[in-house]
Amino acid sequence: MAPRSTEPSPPEIVDPDAVRSVQEHPIDDDLTAQVAEIFKALADPTRVRILHALLHAELCVGDLAAVLEMSESAVSHQLRLLRGLRVVRARREGKQVFYALDDEHVTRLFQLSLEHLGHS
Repeated sequence: MAPRSTEPSPPEIVDPDAVRSVQEHPIDDDLTAQVAEIFKALADPTRVRILHALLHAELCVGDLAAVLEMSESAVSHQLRLLRGLRVVRARREGKQVFYALDDEHVTRLFQLSLEHLGHS
């Protein structure tokens, strides 16, 4: 009896044109990791609540903490992560730092997520 091959058989291609079209537009590994990080950031309910608040108004840490009923320290921790991913931006006014969604792309991504779920 001949030994069985441990190599998996190649997948059966149903639509070669579609496969070729996708292969002609690869996504780079760094971009793939960055997109995954953005979606990972959005996977946390606290961060979603922060983004939802910032969708409606630019807020400082204290006001965000009041809205979310959380400590300023916990809010600051989440904002630091979101800033690192360029999801939110900070603007200093005197001693206060105000936060907003980073740009129109972030706003649209968040709004589209809400619309997709039927909660615009």
